Amino acid sequence: MEIHEILKSLEKGKISLDKAKKLLSLYSIEEIEGIAKIDINRRKRKGIPEVIFAESKKIDEVKKIIQKTLEKTNSVVVSRIKKEDYSKILAFAKKLKIKIKTGKNSSTIVLFKKPIEFKGGKVGILAAGTSDIGVAEEARLMCEAMNCKCITSYDVGVAGIQRIFPILKEMVNEEVDGIIVVAGMEGALATLVSSMVDIPVIGIPTSVGYGYGGKGIAALASMLQSCSLGLSVVNIDNGIAAGAISANIANRAIQKNSTKQH
Repeated sequence: MEIHEILKSLEKGKISLDKAKKLLSLYSIEEIEGIAKIDINRRKRKGIPEVIFAESKKIDEVKKIIQKTLEKTNSVVVSRIKKEDYSKILAFAKKLKIKIKTGKNSSTIVLFKKPIEFKGGKVGILAAGTSDIGVAEEARLMCEAMNCKCITSYDVGVAGIQRIFPILKEMVNEEVDGIIVVAGMEGALATLVSSMVDIPVIGIPTSVGYGYGGKGIAALASMLQSCSLGLSVVNIDNGIAAGAISANIANRAIQKNSTKQH
């Protein structure tokens, strides 16, 4: 429906006020000097905050998008920040007196005005090796930006398979709503975890690896070919997508549980 149709339908009582607000939220786009069109109400519509892909943008463009987004919303995720721009963006955020969440070895940050409350669901995040931590942290930051509590454990890959069992037991006991598994090389950890739990598992193949099937190709193929049901896979190194999917699953689960209790 176009905006005038929504307003006419509301006036005639054909739709409720809540329905009209939901439909109008589709039109909340903020344009920035011909650089970008920000989807201001994405969080209200999808539960996912605005994400700035910084890798292909100039530093001044990233700053303008950050500033305009935070004028309209509480938080914004900035992903794939170039090494030479990382400290500049942190300094810019501090100048604006904006709070910052960073991750170990990650080129992604979360900027926010009011403290983020962990009132959503729970997500477990596992990284096979220390080389996978940056991508795992990107997924964690995305989940936390969506109000989810995260339980993390890194360097628990199949090369020392006994390391996975204590943390997996903890995640099951904590009743996490989804588990993200980050793995490079052959990517076997995702299949292993999926075969042991009744929890949705999101696999992230990473570009760790070399030779035949290197750069994440073998890990991606392995996860896609997994015979363990309950495993879904995102693209190579895509922590943002895995975080968004897992957080949506977790948040919907907690909303349904809350509704049942009421």
